Amino acid sequence: MRRSTATATAAAVTVAALLATATGCGGGTTDGAGSNSAPGELTYWASNQGADIAADQAALGPELKKFEERTGIKVKLEVIPWSDLLNRILAATASGQGPDVLNIGNTWSASLQATGALLPWTAENFEAVGGRDRFVASAIGSAGAAGQDPAAVPLYSMAYALYYNKKMFQEAGIEKPPATWDELVETGRRISGGGTSGKWALGAEGANLANNIHQVFVLSRQHGGSFFDAAGKPTFDTPANVAAVKQYVDLMAEARIVAPGNAEYDKNQSLQDFAGGRTAMVLWQSAAGSFKAHGMKEGDWGTAPVPVPAGAVPGTGTGVNSMVAGINMAVFKNTDNLDGALKFVGFMTSDEEQKVLNRAYGSIPPVTAAQSDPAFADPDLTVLRDTLATSAAPLPQVPEESQFETTVGTAVKELFADAAAGRPVTTESVRARLAKAQQQMAN
Repeated sequence: MRRSTATATAAAVTVAALLATATGCGGGTTDGAGSNSAPGELTYWASNQGADIAADQAALGPELKKFEERTGIKVKLEVIPWSDLLNRILAATASGQGPDVLNIGNTWSASLQATGALLPWTAENFEAVGGRDRFVASAIGSAGAAGQDPAAVPLYSMAYALYYNKKMFQEAGIEKPPATWDELVETGRRISGGGTSGKWALGAEGANLANNIHQVFVLSRQHGGSFFDAAGKPTFDTPANVAAVKQYVDLMAEARIVAPGNAEYDKNQSLQDFAGGRTAMVLWQSAAGSFKAHGMKEGDWGTAPVPVPAGAVPGTGTGVNSMVAGINMAVFKNTDNLDGALKFVGFMTSDEEQKVLNRAYGSIPPVTAAQSDPAFADPDLTVLRDTLATSAAPLPQVPEESQFETTVGTAVKELFADAAAGRPVTTESVRARLAKAQQQMAN
């Protein structure tokens, strides 16, 4: 999934509370069974996948018009920034006021599934969109808790990569992208000079809770850690997790290769800095489309695997260098256009639309047949596909995952704020923030 910055309000909304209050959305029946009382229209909440909301509206508008022409169903589109999306979904789940169809980050699938507000994707519902076996197995595996019918259908598949500005590397005399974190810091210092060059080495989204989670999850795996144990109990303040969070924040606090202003970034500003030549590298999911929207041309950037520890290579264990990323499409269970919602999901996940949409966003189709299109064999996507196949790990599919993003993501955000303000970021301060996050999960 891409970036979410949930507010303190969302942090206070627990899955347990939602389980007691969830009624679903879409204006259908009060028992959450769904209906077809409004067959001529659908409301669709799309996540912000492109450079900005206007870019998403431009990309999706013609496709939604195509759907309307084929079915007679008008789709009311709202593109919601990742900074607001989780809050909006949680509020809709609790109040019953929301869309018929929506995008969700795949890491939220089990959390939202636990509320009971989303339509389960039974064999019958999958049949309405062409069958479950059309989708890549790993993408389905990130659509809900194991042993249950998925809560959503995969729409876009993604992985993290290290994108680098070729011109800035050439000007600094750097011949190849860094493969390890030590190399990244060394490369970064050559580019940024600790902030004295007027340019910065690495972009970050320090106020972006989900992005924070994605980065420290990978670093935790590289340190041999985990944020949940085998029983699903949070283990946030273990030495491995403390080391992972400190390593990430220290890219600003100690190495000084991330600009202090990045502590406030939460809406893809780091992509704009990269495209504008102000930042030489960025860790991102499927970023090519956004770079083009900001004026870059093919060949202006390079794509490489996310760094691993010295002595490791991308793979399993300490070689994990990405979370399994992606966007899923869900239907609120009490929609008042159930048949139309299924038709719309079927349309958006058809072979034809999967090629159109994933080309537009630089992502990988989770529909197997669509992957054969030559557009998905370029160098950028080859890195992403190889990463997904060999060195990506899924975030925990536990009901508390969205709370994990909120609490630990906020802890990392606060540590970035400390770094930007010149306050020390110590092992003890990191441990204390993570312990506080774990306590919040218990309350």
